Amino acid sequence: QVQLVESGGGLVQAGGSLRLSCAASGRTSSNYAMGWFRQAPGKEREFVAAIDWIGSSTAYADSVKGRFAISRDNVKITAYLQMNSLLPEDTAVYYCAAKLYVTSHLQTSYRYWGQGTQVTVSS
Repeated sequence: QVQLVESGGGLVQAGGSLRLSCAASGRTSSNYAMGWFRQAPGKEREFVAAIDWIGSSTAYADSVKGRFAISRDNVKITAYLQMNSLLPEDTAVYYCAAKLYVTSHLQTSYRYWGQGTQVTVSS
């Protein structure tokens, strides 16, 4: 069993930055790819970014390319999402998730999920 805990959310003005963290604990393994998803009010949860278990391959949703950057620290078993040039439409609950090895944009391929952290971007 793997537990994921997100942190770093908050309220920021449009154009600002936030860095989200996702710390893994439990029967952890560095073999897990990490993904970030988000769910805005009244909308379905959507893929944001993912990084493979080595940290050599990343994937991004078109809506965040060039603004967000995903990274990981395999010593701390923590994934990060650096969010720059934030827009009001980035407002959502952000979730991290874990799956073995390679990245995926499919929610159903992720086995473990965190509880989420709220990000609110004011205009």
